[in-house]
Order: sequence, then structure tokens, then C-alpha cells
Amino acid sequence: MDAIQAIKERRSINFFEAGKDIMDDKLKELLEIANLSPSSFNLQPWKVVVVKEPGKKKILKQCAFNQPKVEDASVVLILVADPDAMEENIDRMLDSWQELGYMKPDMRETYKGMANNLYGPADSLKRKIFAVKNTSLFAMNLMIAAKGLGLETHPMDGFDEECIKKEFNIPPNKIIPMIIAVGYLRTGIKLLPRAFRRDIDEFVRFERY
Repeated sequence: MDAIQAIKERRSINFFEAGKDIMDDKLKELLEIANLSPSSFNLQPWKVVVVKEPGKKKILKQCAFNQPKVEDASVVLILVADPDAMEENIDRMLDSWQELGYMKPDMRETYKGMANNLYGPADSLKRKIFAVKNTSLFAMNLMIAAKGLGLETHPMDGFDEECIKKEFNIPPNKIIPMIIAVGYLRTGIKLLPRAFRRDIDEFVRFERY
């Protein structure tokens, strides 16, 4: 399936085929493709908690207001936006830039300073926004890739974040922008036509708002 077709055919699925697994190699491929997502300064401020085990999905379902798709989906991915990605990844990113010829050695500290100035201290609102917006790019890439691999998805923000952090050992300074259910459409389910989409004239402006 090409990219345009995957975008057009992707839907947020509420009814997953319970008990149908995703093979580990396919899940790994999905995550590797999603990891090609762009990010600010290539800092990749995302982490993923993969929830496959039935007992863990049941716990996650409780944290997600008992939505059945959490338990029925083959796997649910908890996307974690990490404000600490700056400190964790900046040197490796700069090493790569230098090795590949994107940056001369004498520019290293300049780029590091630019990144720190742009995204602020680790506990700042700017840093949190940086982490969430880039993790959202990863999320969309993942859903398109899933469709291309014959999988269905549903991004969810209906959950108790503190419950998920507690139950899945996620540090308090991390942010969970969404969880994504991944699996296969339940046999016998026919999707309704795609719901309302605005005409582009309603949201597109040229040159000024």
C-alpha cells in the first residue's frame, strides 16, 4: 500500500478482533518504521511501552475508563513524551551529524547551545511542549505505517494519566500524550462512512491569519 492510500484508508477502529496476535517481527517492523519520524534537532523525545499481556491490558483498560478496545486490540502502545531527551540524546545526535558531515567539529558547542536555548530547562513548559509535539509526529507516522502493514489503529486520549504512570512504572516527569490500540478489524464489522471533515476553505489561510 502506498503512503497516500494508507492515509486515505486509515480509520480509528473501535472494534478489534480479540485474541488475534501481532507477530513480534511485524510489531518490530512497525516500530522501526515509526522511528523514522522527524523530530526537532533529531532528538527523538519518545519512548513506547508495549502492552500485550492480557492481564496488563486489563489493567490498562481500567486506566482508560474501561474502553473495550484496550483489551480487545492485539497490542496497546503507551506513547511517552520525554522532556529529558535533550540530555539523553544530544551528544549522540551531534556525534552522528559530525560523522556524516552535517556539521563541522567546531560547530558542536554552538548547536548544543542553540538546542538548549530553544527548548529551555528540563522542567520548563517549552521542554514539555517540545517532547509532546515531536512524540505526536511519531504517533502519526506509526498509524500510517500500521495501515501499510495491514493493521488497524485507534489513538486514544481518554485515560487517567496518573493511573497509567503508576501501573506501568512511568516516571512522574514524563508525559503521555496518547495511547494507541493496534490490531485487526473484528470479523463481520462494516465501517460506517468516514465522518465529517471540514472543507479546506474553513481552515486554510494564505500569507496571514
